[in-house]
Amino acid sequence: MSESVSRGALWLEKLAPNATRMAGLCPSVQVADGELNGETARFIAVVPDAGNHYPRAANGEVGLLEGWTLAKVVNETIDTDANSAVKRPIIAVIDVPSQAYGRREEAFGIHQALAGAAGAYAKARLAGHPVIGLIVGKAMSGAFLAHGYQANRLIAFNDSGVLVHAMGKESAARITLRTVEALEKLAATIPPMAYDVANYATLGLLSDLLDISNPDTPSTDDLSLVNRTLADAVRDARQDPSLKNRLGAENRRSSALVRERLRASW
Repeated sequence: MSESVSRGALWLEKLAPNATRMAGLCPSVQVADGELNGETARFIAVVPDAGNHYPRAANGEVGLLEGWTLAKVVNETIDTDANSAVKRPIIAVIDVPSQAYGRREEAFGIHQALAGAAGAYAKARLAGHPVIGLIVGKAMSGAFLAHGYQANRLIAFNDSGVLVHAMGKESAARITLRTVEALEKLAATIPPMAYDVANYATLGLLSDLLDISNPDTPSTDDLSLVNRTLADAVRDARQDPSLKNRLGAENRRSSALVRERLRASW
């Protein structure tokens, strides 16, 4: 998908139409303050930037600039709302193909940049900001961990263009000494290894899986559905900001049991 029509950029514009983008940021991180259910919400997306100072982050990956910029924006949101009784919702619009892999990224501490972003989102959630992750495209690797995974609630489109995984298929095939075809066959029987969002949903990590007619050219009804679902997620997160909703699925039964045993032992 080209830079001009990346799903992250497209949905940021759809959710915050005509909103002024925050100035002073790297071009690959776009931030807009729009309206959601009658209140101001901050929408954040990572988008492609062909002229990125770090070429490994030119196609929407989350790299050094993106990680630190996300951390900056989210921390500034927390600071601005510190004395507000009602904290602004933060909506992470997620379409990130990967973290940025490169020697310069490793040498300059991409692990710290991405940890800074993840930490800022977690801090915002704990400070009372309803943090909602909207997965409109790819949510891959450390990019997803840095941008969106710390949300109170995760919403995804039920679409073949939505992929969630720790690494790309080619990389996973090399690591497991399989062909991509063999990996796909194995993944069909093991939900955590699968890439499609339907299998990901069985892990219980999504609060909603939305059927959108065409995520690349959304209809008015699509936009209404997404806005309603975001508003419901914000309301739900304010009532219960915990992440315990992620442990309710059958495929998380062992995770829930481990936590139960640990609490009993503690």
